[in-house]
Amino acid sequence: MSRQSDNKITALYCRLSRDDELQGDSNSIVNQKAILSKYAKENGFKNTLFFVDDGYSGANFDRPSWNELVEKIENGEVATLIVKDMSRLGRDYLRVGLYTDVLFPEKGVRFIAISNGVDSAQQQENDFTPFLNIINEWYCRDTSKKIRAVMKSKGEAGEHLCTNPPYGYMKDPDNKKRWIVDEAAAEVVKRIFALCLEGYGPSQIARILKEDKVITPTIHFQRTDRATRNTPPDNPYNWTGDTIADILERPEYQGHTVNFKTYKQSYKSKKTCYNPKEKQLVFENTHEAIIDADTWELVQELRKNKRRPTRTGKTNLFSGIVRCADCGEKLYYCTSKNFEARQDHFVCSTSRLKGKEVCPTHFIRAVVLEQGVLAHMRLVIACVSTHEERFRKAMGAKQKAEAKKELAAKQRQLTQAERRIEELDRIFKRIYEDNANGKISDSRFQMLSDDYEQEQEELREKLLQLNEEIIQQEEQAENIDRFIDKVRKYLDLDELTPAVLNDMVKAVYVHTPDKSNEHREQQIDIL
Repeated sequence: MSRQSDNKITALYCRLSRDDELQGDSNSIVNQKAILSKYAKENGFKNTLFFVDDGYSGANFDRPSWNELVEKIENGEVATLIVKDMSRLGRDYLRVGLYTDVLFPEKGVRFIAISNGVDSAQQQENDFTPFLNIINEWYCRDTSKKIRAVMKSKGEAGEHLCTNPPYGYMKDPDNKKRWIVDEAAAEVVKRIFALCLEGYGPSQIARILKEDKVITPTIHFQRTDRATRNTPPDNPYNWTGDTIADILERPEYQGHTVNFKTYKQSYKSKKTCYNPKEKQLVFENTHEAIIDADTWELVQELRKNKRRPTRTGKTNLFSGIVRCADCGEKLYYCTSKNFEARQDHFVCSTSRLKGKEVCPTHFIRAVVLEQGVLAHMRLVIACVSTHEERFRKAMGAKQKAEAKKELAAKQRQLTQAERRIEELDRIFKRIYEDNANGKISDSRFQMLSDDYEQEQEELREKLLQLNEEIIQQEEQAENIDRFIDKVRKYLDLDELTPAVLNDMVKAVYVHTPDKSNEHREQQIDIL
């Protein structure tokens, strides 16, 4: 039977991501609510209040109801927090650990994860809780890899990976996978290239278009009922040099499809990075060109002379992997021959270039960063090596269960597509006979046959894609043993080296220091 202050609440927290929705009803909000309500009632918890975040990833902690719940916890309004399982709280084990091991105990909040048997009131039973957090984050990373594999398959087949065509093109109403020329926008694109050939730079071209009251791409998309993520500017003619430069550098205007131009460093990062050209795939003549090849090449030669920021050439232990958690840009490594080792530090490049009002400095001493990363790596290595068999079994079971669900779903889609293709064959045969017997006109027959043939072609493409995804799922190499093998290599890790960091760490994100409680605290995310 639970005990709690009469004026404090029992928080029942539910979370469902889009990935969870694909797995069926077991994790649905309705199911979570039923489990939590039953548990609270059977165990005598009073003053229950639901907090629900529907459609939010476990890797993202900026959720409306979660933020509201944390605020109530910090205000001392919560006696107990109950979730269906640890992954509902989140899949970032560092952040989850911050709540379960620091905030909840500090605020006297009892934490219960029903399916995992976690109850902070029974502390001796919770030794495995940090390990559950590691498993949940590992699962989140694994899911991200599967999604990337599907996108890789599409991209290598020459399909457009971007949701919307670039300015100057639009989707064919009769075939959404095909791009056709948007005549009004294409004329503006041609003008931009012509102005560049005349010697105008991006900022000058932007100024000319603004003066001539040419609407921006965002406004054009808005007026033609096309979705855009960009916020419409107050001035519909407010072209920028960056927009012009982006248009001048797009190979798509030659009629080519370019895939894998961008990537994200991890599933946690919102920062878009650009792949070098040698890692991009180009499929030529996939749609009508707006700019001819000669004009394109000449413009690119002219653009080569633009000024670029110079590199300092300075190297450091974290070169290329330490970034600002707010803006995503790299941190500058600041040192001098007059500095002692303890004086070397990192600061946000955005803050240094644009000022603290744009982004805080995120100042952190190099020695502090090194000590923090080393301590974190030792903790993970110790946890996995100590519970190696439990880690392997837990991850193996999770992978097997998820793979079974995904394969079943894909097999259902495959069967449905095959049945529809067979049905279309029968329909096509029937309308052919009706046309031959004079029951339908030639024009009607042609229209129907074109529609059915296009649907069949799309279904055949879907079949190829599904078969490839099923093969990838069935042949997916086990990543668990590779991860454990890496851990074994560093059981006696004493110091960080570039080789160790490159092997184990993808990125380090440094947050703004928190000085609110008279002590300087700084969060570091290590991927």
